[in-house]
Amino acid sequence: MNMLMPWSVRIADYLTHRRQTGFALANDAGRLVDFARFMEQGDHPVLTSELAIRWARSSKRQSPITWARRIEVLRGFAHYWQQFDTNTEIPPRAAFGSCHRRLVPHIFTPEELTILLKSCGQLLPIDGLRPITCRTILGLLAATGLRISEAIHLKRDNVDLREGVLSIREAKFHHSRIVPLHPSTTRALHDYALLRDGKVTTQTGDAPFFLQDNGRGATAGGIRYALQSLCKMLNWQPRGDHERHRLHDLRHTFIVHSTLRCYQNGGAPDREMQALSTYVGHVHVSDTYWYLTGIPELMAIAAERFQGFASHQEDGK
Repeated sequence: MNMLMPWSVRIADYLTHRRQTGFALANDAGRLVDFARFMEQGDHPVLTSELAIRWARSSKRQSPITWARRIEVLRGFAHYWQQFDTNTEIPPRAAFGSCHRRLVPHIFTPEELTILLKSCGQLLPIDGLRPITCRTILGLLAATGLRISEAIHLKRDNVDLREGVLSIREAKFHHSRIVPLHPSTTRALHDYALLRDGKVTTQTGDAPFFLQDNGRGATAGGIRYALQSLCKMLNWQPRGDHERHRLHDLRHTFIVHSTLRCYQNGGAPDREMQALSTYVGHVHVSDTYWYLTGIPELMAIAAERFQGFASHQEDGK
């Protein structure tokens, strides 16, 4: 392989290689493209640890965990590229500490969700499709725990309003699944479809289910901007470790509230957690449990149950 090729081409080659093995790399790609730009602007021919650390620190978000995550992404490329250029150095994993610190999400209360969805009516244009699209997508995320990418990529043929199910195709890690809907969610989607078709010319079954006023599919960026605009308008500050409210917080909220209901109703958490993990599209149930760490309400229930278990063990001695 030509060692004089631009860094952008080297990164593109690496991304193609990884995607052929089943990795989407949506977030990693943006970071690596930024790295290629950094190397080309500085006319650097070889990847060294010193350059990797300089690039990591050049992030707009100045925090060690951000730098650590950039290093982690770059290490994958460095290992790949070292086979073509033996002068390539693998940046040290611990240069900025761990990149997997658990950040506590904002868990919306039921009251907040009601207010949030009602506030969508104030989005502009008031009489356009945008307020309805944003309200329905945000409601769908809260009611099902879908990823925003799964919601915006729904086609009309993927939404069965008669049976009340969604067909999620090619989700994360290329997995597909069927998502049954609560009747109230099905009604909301049915109402949206009627309003949508009254404002935008009816399209084919492979057209996006959620549309903008211009007839194009809704975007993650547009829905994210709407969420943050509404939270700012409502003067809400995020609880937890993130600077802003995130669409992914709605997925966290769904998983946490579903688990809380299980505990409060006296259900079998292990069995229901397996079902919940399948419903939200996790490959491993451990991924679902990961969502629950650092949530005070769940930690309190776990502590109470452990105290009861310990007391029972003590009485049995």
